[in-house]
Amino acid sequence: MATRYYLAARGRPQFVRTCSRQLARAPIEMAAVDLSDGTEPLAEALRLTVRHILQAELSARLACVNILKLARVALDEFEDEHGRDRHLQRLAALKLWAHPLQLSTEAATYHVLESTDPAGAILDHARNNLVDHIIIGARGTSSLRRHLGSVSARVVAETPCSVTVVRTARQALRPEEFGELTGAILS
Repeated sequence: MATRYYLAARGRPQFVRTCSRQLARAPIEMAAVDLSDGTEPLAEALRLTVRHILQAELSARLACVNILKLARVALDEFEDEHGRDRHLQRLAALKLWAHPLQLSTEAATYHVLESTDPAGAILDHARNNLVDHIIIGARGTSSLRRHLGSVSARVVAETPCSVTVVRTARQALRPEEFGELTGAILS
């Protein structure tokens, strides 16, 4: 409930926003972070993009999400060979990924989602938490991804909000590919 204060000069009531109303108005940015081995350059590019977005929208909150992919048929092991919980390890790695962003504890949340369908888990989390913008990395293309589709492509196609897809500099189009693409679009 808002508290009223009267302005002495104007004599009109001014409503002071409560914390919950302010948080409800703050946009939620969701960073879908891939913590797999070999994705460090993509994780760094994703962090840089998230930093730029958060600098542009100072009131935004960040939800850092990682997917712990479960097997469809086999039994999943929830501990590594040393008896450490894989879920907690991912959560710690996710917090370590976000640490250079220097976010306050109120401005960031961390979620490790367990699913057999990573794209579906990201989409469900975005819908259920009213996410305003998803920032997701795209790995390099392969023939398997080209035929089956990638997580980032499915998120872009089915999401209810804006999406920014991040690639590393090595994944970007070479100038000659850009020219071919532009020519194909214009013709």
